[in-house]
Amino acid sequence: MSQNLALLPPDEKQMIELDKQASYAVWQVKNGVAERGILLQQAQAQTEDSMREHFEHCVEKYSKIMGL
Repeated sequence: MSQNLALLPPDEKQMIELDKQASYAVWQVKNGVAERGILLQQAQAQTEDSMREHFEHCVEKYSKIMGL
């Protein structure tokens, strides 16, 4: 089943984008491309508490998956 992501509400699109950013940030740290501090910087860059919490949750999820 395919789903057109462009049709999602803006909040859901933002959640997906944060998930992608968290995945990429964890990948960068794991592969030595960036320092661990990038995770904190990106979390602090989120203006809304709910977005920050979602980003931190995603970082935790991908850290476990990638063995960081």
